[in-house]
Amino acid sequence: MNCCSLIGRLGRDPETRHTGSGKSVTNFSIAVDYGFGDKKTTSWIPVVCWEKTAELAQEYLVKGSQVAVTGRLQERSWQDKEGNKRTVLEVIAIGLDFLSKSERRSQSEHAEPVISDEDIPF
Repeated sequence: MNCCSLIGRLGRDPETRHTGSGKSVTNFSIAVDYGFGDKKTTSWIPVVCWEKTAELAQEYLVKGSQVAVTGRLQERSWQDKEGNKRTVLEVIAIGLDFLSKSERRSQSEHAEPVISDEDIPF
């Protein structure tokens, strides 16, 4: 079974682009700590989100946001401009839990729905 869960903070704002077929893909890295005191280490884990998850990540995550990522590990290889083979192990996100206070990226304000006493069924 290929399943992982991580909690970390974003090192920079997410970057979103679109494939030729119009699918959204968002990339970001999270800092995940392990250990305590002098033995504490930090690993930077690349995360890839697709479609609706990508759109939500772009809208709600900013540098420093704490997020819980659930997904699967995937190894990807390519050749760089100099012809060297590069490989990365990344998390393909299936779910995100936003653990920091929400800071919407969009400038538009979403109004709360107004509910009158007459709308309540009891």
